[in-house]
Amino acid sequence: MTHPTGGLSDVVHQRHRLGILTIAAEATRVEFTYLKNALELTGGNLNRHLAVLEDAGMVTLEKAIEGRRPKTWVVITKAGRGALAAEIAALEALVRRHRAQQP
Repeated sequence: MTHPTGGLSDVVHQRHRLGILTIAAEATRVEFTYLKNALELTGGNLNRHLAVLEDAGMVTLEKAIEGRRPKTWVVITKAGRGALAAEIAALEALVRRHRAQQP
């Protein structure tokens, strides 16, 4: 049996990327500024994490002009939902293993 940490994804497990996927999974789409504020990130830092997730096919970005302001929305993909579910399953397995070893 392999250790549950083997199921953790290097892309997903980083706390801000896990936060992005978790928040995006709770809505149809989430606005960039909301994510920036909720995760307490700078715009540049959030952009970098989104680029990693987008390159991995886990999110897509929708850009539009609303009024006179540009807006960016983040949408989790099917692959992103699967990666999030796998990450949660690995974390649950890790917790179960840890609890089973407690006296």
